[in-house]
Amino acid sequence: MSRILIVDDEENIRFTLHELLRREGQGYVIDEATDGVNAIEKVRQNRYSLVVMDIRMPRMDGITALREIRSIDPEATVVLITAHGTQKLAMEALQLGAYDYFTKPFELTEVRIVVRRAIEKARLLRMIEQMRRQEEARYSFDRIVGQSSAMQDVFRLLERVLDNDVTVLITGESGTGKELVATAIHNNGARREKPLVKVNTVAIPEALLESELFGHERGAFTGAVSQKLGKVEAANGGTLFLDEIGDMSLPLQAKLLRVLQEREIERVGSTKTIKVDIRVIAATNRDLAKMVESGTFREDLYYRLNVVPLHLPPLRKRREDIPVLIDHFIAEYNPKLRRNIQALTETALQKLLNYNWPGNIRELENTMQRTMVMATGTTIQEADLPPSLRGESKLAQRPSSDEVPVGIEVLKDIDLASLLNTEDFSTPLAERLQLISDHLEKHLIRAALKKAGAHRQESADLLGISRKSLHNKMVRYGLFSEES
Repeated sequence: MSRILIVDDEENIRFTLHELLRREGQGYVIDEATDGVNAIEKVRQNRYSLVVMDIRMPRMDGITALREIRSIDPEATVVLITAHGTQKLAMEALQLGAYDYFTKPFELTEVRIVVRRAIEKARLLRMIEQMRRQEEARYSFDRIVGQSSAMQDVFRLLERVLDNDVTVLITGESGTGKELVATAIHNNGARREKPLVKVNTVAIPEALLESELFGHERGAFTGAVSQKLGKVEAANGGTLFLDEIGDMSLPLQAKLLRVLQEREIERVGSTKTIKVDIRVIAATNRDLAKMVESGTFREDLYYRLNVVPLHLPPLRKRREDIPVLIDHFIAEYNPKLRRNIQALTETALQKLLNYNWPGNIRELENTMQRTMVMATGTTIQEADLPPSLRGESKLAQRPSSDEVPVGIEVLKDIDLASLLNTEDFSTPLAERLQLISDHLEKHLIRAALKKAGAHRQESADLLGISRKSLHNKMVRYGLFSEES
């Protein structure tokens, strides 16, 4: 709802404008002030979408009042009323930040148009400011929630790397918030006014990744109809975030090493060297040290990336943070979902605390959204939780060993024969079918990897899925150790 302040020492002018705006039918809240001094007092007490103010007034004129109002609220939208002979003052007011002016005796149609435009401008300014604050809050350290000792160590390290232009390697399981941390480092660091360019090496087909990273010249390959800047060049002056760095091929690793060593690139199809000034942040859910030992990751690149290692612990290792995260998600999603969730019952909270959270914070966030939608009251009950958290599904019975990759433990604990046993109905049909599907999917992926000699793109082509989908399924079924 828009709040408007009318400022004029003439009562009939205030009345006319008040009635005109009231009849607009927009539900404006309208206040009045008799002079500039009175107007400033009201601006200190309320935030107005629009101030309509006369220039000639006793005690304090409109120009002086405009300066004061703008000092109190720099985003204030002010429209001035002038008499004949004061247009010069009105032009001065525009230079001081007034939105517009109209002249006495004024046309009612003109006033309507000016007010509507001014209100719309004020609404857009407020919206932009709100979005800016939301964006800042989204990537501030306040959104990286945790009071456990493990997370306090993370916060202390983050504070030390913000303004130091060192390369950071963020490790941790999927869903622990690696991208969020990388974004927070950039947005709170010295390069925050420059671009943050994110590259997910799994999401881009291997054949196109070099061009995406370094760009290409026209005619460099079939389909290169024009010059293209790469992600590294686009990040010049800012930060380059390389997600899933452990999945980059060895030839590309060598080219990336040059970027880190020399801070220069060559576009595909060009011999011209281009200097770049970038900060590099990399992330992976894989053990790069073990990959170095097995020869699937370059040792020199590993040491270039691992200047400052930052490990994000899995949620099962920081269970004391679960209640804090729950409160955070409730506060965040109540307005978005139009709910008024206030708390959880003790039994519901205990179920959440006991669960192993293989998907980590991302899984908890998605679970809270679903649960908040399903809850019938202001308190989340145990019955509102998904079956897997209530203990009604074998999917909830997962070991917490860090050596067991996400998803594989279910397939280890339940053999296919038991799932096909027509005498046992302890598992609901939908979940039983899902487990059978998982068994079959894992078997086919393993077979495709074996046939393709563990070459991931060829394996994905055999299965008819994308390389990113294959990667995610390999993570789910713990197939990376088998591949290596």
